[in-house]
Amino acid sequence: MIFASDLDRTLVYSKRALDELGIPEGMCLKPVEKKDGRWVAYMTESSFSTLKELIRHSVFIPVTTRTTEQFNRFTIFTEDFQLKYAITTNGATILHQGEQLEEWSKHIFQKLAMDSASLEELLAVVQREGYHFEGQLKQVENLFFYYILDSFPDSFAKSELNELAAKYGWRISLQGKKLYFMPMAIRKGAALEYICQREGMKAIAGAGDSLLDLDFLDICQYRFVPNHGEVACVSKKTGLTLTTNSGALAGEEILHQFLKRCFTLISE
Repeated sequence: MIFASDLDRTLVYSKRALDELGIPEGMCLKPVEKKDGRWVAYMTESSFSTLKELIRHSVFIPVTTRTTEQFNRFTIFTEDFQLKYAITTNGATILHQGEQLEEWSKHIFQKLAMDSASLEELLAVVQREGYHFEGQLKQVENLFFYYILDSFPDSFAKSELNELAAKYGWRISLQGKKLYFMPMAIRKGAALEYICQREGMKAIAGAGDSLLDLDFLDICQYRFVPNHGEVACVSKKTGLTLTTNSGALAGEEILHQFLKRCFTLISE
């Protein structure tokens, strides 16, 4: 049984996300990510113990837009838990027993060459069409790029920008202050589907908060979405279950639902 989940703002919460979404009184938090010697992200103690139990009985697959280097900052996945698979870089990379699966990486680069304009070409098009974003521009391994926005441009039309990107084989996603530009070929869902076929297993349940998560949620039998996320705000897609809670408690709720589904299937 495979259970797959996005991490940031789904199961794991940075200090900024906790400040933004709130910390319920009496909540016990466990630090799970260390950067430059400092703890920078957390999950609830209940989430941690539930995840530990889930990993004992199923194949849990983290699915993240983070690079592998950024993913490896999570101490829970380098020290606490042994994972068979992880999907990083929005699906461009599959880790198997902690090592990059080369056959998948080769496939991705072939798809990129066939299906999408280059990163440099799209960036030039966006700027030529008059889109100027105040903030930091970040490039990820010559695969995709994103802006950390200081502010939103006047008359920002997300749908129009997405239509422009689509003409060149790309799509966009706005996650908090991060505006992502992602090639169509780099998809979390394609990576998860590949693992399912490789293992001869089904994706029982998945969870995610952004539009970049929708394609991997589509192949999951049960689909959970935090009620504070991008998907919850803009999508009317059927088959999605919004959490009752928001913030870190949403992550807790999702993992409890995962474990419940897991035990139900074991008992059948």
